[in-house]
Amino acid sequence: MQREFFGNSGFRSFDKTLGETPKKESRPIHRAIVLILIATGLLSLHVSRLVQLQLVDGKQNRERAENNRVRQVPMAANRGHIIDRKGQLLAGNNLARSVYLWPKEQTPEQWKVTADKLSPLLKIPAQEILGKLKQVDPLSYRPVRLRQAMPPEVFVPLSEQVGQMRGVEVRPEANRYYPEGSLAAHVLGYIGEATQADLKAHPEYPMGMIVGQMGIEASSNRKIAGVWGDRLIEVNAQNQELRMMGETPPKPGETVQLTIDLEMQKAAEEALGNRRGAVVALDVKTGGVLVLASHPTFDPNLFTRKITKEEWETLQGLENPFLNRAMQGYPPGSTFKIVTSVAGMESGKFSPDSIVGTSSYITVGGINFNEHSGGYGNIGFRDALAFSSNTFFYQVGMSAGPEQISKWGHRLGIGKDTDLKLLGLGGGDHGQMPTPEEKEKIYKEPWYAGDTVTMSIGQGLVLVTPLEAAVMVSSIANGGNRVKPHLLASMTGKPETKPVPTGMKPGTVEVIKEGLVAVVAEGTGRGLNDGSIPLTGGKTGTSEVIGQQDHSLYVAFGPADQPEIAIAVIVENGGYGAVAAAPIAKEVFQAYFGKPKKVNESVEISP
Repeated sequence: MQREFFGNSGFRSFDKTLGETPKKESRPIHRAIVLILIATGLLSLHVSRLVQLQLVDGKQNRERAENNRVRQVPMAANRGHIIDRKGQLLAGNNLARSVYLWPKEQTPEQWKVTADKLSPLLKIPAQEILGKLKQVDPLSYRPVRLRQAMPPEVFVPLSEQVGQMRGVEVRPEANRYYPEGSLAAHVLGYIGEATQADLKAHPEYPMGMIVGQMGIEASSNRKIAGVWGDRLIEVNAQNQELRMMGETPPKPGETVQLTIDLEMQKAAEEALGNRRGAVVALDVKTGGVLVLASHPTFDPNLFTRKITKEEWETLQGLENPFLNRAMQGYPPGSTFKIVTSVAGMESGKFSPDSIVGTSSYITVGGINFNEHSGGYGNIGFRDALAFSSNTFFYQVGMSAGPEQISKWGHRLGIGKDTDLKLLGLGGGDHGQMPTPEEKEKIYKEPWYAGDTVTMSIGQGLVLVTPLEAAVMVSSIANGGNRVKPHLLASMTGKPETKPVPTGMKPGTVEVIKEGLVAVVAEGTGRGLNDGSIPLTGGKTGTSEVIGQQDHSLYVAFGPADQPEIAIAVIVENGGYGAVAAAPIAKEVFQAYFGKPKKVNESVEISP
């Protein structure tokens, strides 16, 4: 019993206890392992980021950090002034404000957000802003000019927010302006930001470089543009300048003086008004261009800022305001009788004293070619020019022949003998006086006797530009030398602009000159002989235009005794030369000689 008790109650109970596995405390160990793994992971991340920043992107980040502190700011050079022959300003500069973007200051994604913010402030599409940034390296140290010459209603609200937009800066700088508006626009031209083609052709140009796009602004750009400079500055995170660390000052452009006379140019453009046409005035001794006016015209101030779509569409309209009509060919009408006169006498078929019978018409090839007023009887060159007899010049032209007419027209400046490159304007054309051989080659048609007849009075295939017409009449005014038109005062008197002898005999020049003075004294140009200016010489012209009113033309020189200037005028569809064109020449003469003072303005009565 006792063994059983022991076995049941004691031994068995003890054996059960020995057979169980005791539980161990494992939580502290697991926690330690997890903490070690987390710490190792975090440390690895930090080490990886340090490696990325210091070794992989180290150079780029050092450059970015330095650029956030130090900036190389380009300093635009002021464009040189353009002045007239008396020193009056035609193109200059005034203070304006521009907005610049610093590409490195933001990532491409950040710039998308900034562009959306800038767009309504600058009134520029966001895509256009991003397009400007895409034109340069996103890591570029140099800023990109986004807009120039901002009006107050744009830059004031922008200035209030620019401090909140990293990499955006509003900066004052000089801006081009033309104090006389559209005056002489075809001479001055206009400016614009350098295109990608310009930047490629001129690696020295910085982004935002302003260059001439037309006229003197373009042809003299190298002289006018100057050289940009740089400022090395330290800035804070708000783009505020802390101190200047160095500077290479810009070199302003040089002043360019033209031969243009501002007051004469004004007189010509005001007299021409809103009519289509052109006016040219030359110094008959030097060839300096005193007036070169063309209408319709444009205001070059439009291009000193972002031009609107509506403005651009207007400039591309049917009136074609960019067309320089002073360098476009027109049928010269009776003004061409100057050339026919020279050809007749220099061909040896006529002398200065020759007399030719005129009538109401002549018949050539079965066609009647009419006189405009019934004939003048037997007259010479002087009276034929004074009264513009058609039948006189029909006969002179047929006797001399088209080859002689073309030859002497070229010698007097019509066609390629007038070098347009000296003007530096571009876009001009030459006149034409085709010979029979040239007509067959160009038009694939034979030459008819009627072609010679019409050629003799400046109709048919003959075309003359207003510029060439002024050269032509200058050749008579100065005694027989063909001047070379130019616009830069620095070219006057240089070998390349020295007048060229035409080879006309003194007698030829003298009788034509007498005839042109007679036009004003007693002929078709009597309107200029009212005492308001010295006596001048001139020749009216009316050229036929199929289906439209005739063009009105006038060429002139003055004063009659010792000529100084020559003028050519055309008014498209203006009718008679004496009615539309001649009064414009008179206004230009008055600007040159000075309008006479009225008695009640100049007389002072003493007590």
